[in-house]
Amino acid sequence: MAVKIRLLRMGKIRNPQYRIVVADSRTKRDGRAIEYVGIYQPKEEPSLIEVKSDRVQHWLSVGAQPSEAVQRILEKTGDWQKFKGLPAPEPLKVAPARADRKATYEAEAKAAAGVADAPAAKPAKKKAAPAKADAAKADAAPADAAPAKADAAPAKADAAPAKADAAEAPAQTEEQASAASGEQA
Repeated sequence: MAVKIRLLRMGKIRNPQYRIVVADSRTKRDGRAIEYVGIYQPKEEPSLIEVKSDRVQHWLSVGAQPSEAVQRILEKTGDWQKFKGLPAPEPLKVAPARADRKATYEAEAKAAAGVADAPAAKPAKKKAAPAKADAAKADAAPADAAPAKADAAPAKADAAPAKADAAEAPAQTEEQASAASGEQA
């Protein structure tokens, strides 16, 4: 019996996933397989290739012929060179390890809790600051009244530009309205 090592297609439309199988050459592409020896997922970045090297070497040694696609995969993994006695290829690209979702969630939760914990830590600092502030108030009680008046003056100055911005906003909308009516005419 002629034995082939080939790809058995699985997955969905536009999302192919293959199993590398050893099968009789007369069976259908997705038909019965003698043995499953690996997987190939071309849509992953980089492509996911897992091969049971010892089983592939066994089947190649007893005469199984790889299809062209499987031969290219075996060349990338180094199994074809091992079988033929050639030098090994450069190593495959490996996808970076994915972050554990649970660990990421817990880290985000701690960060959010850290925001809640931060105000609790700040009052302790404020307790130390009032002691210094009490000493400063005792030394310069009349000086505190003058900055309060100075703070009020900038607040009035800030209000004036806000009113000017509000006055410009309706003018802009009138200009937009006249431009819009001009476009329609």
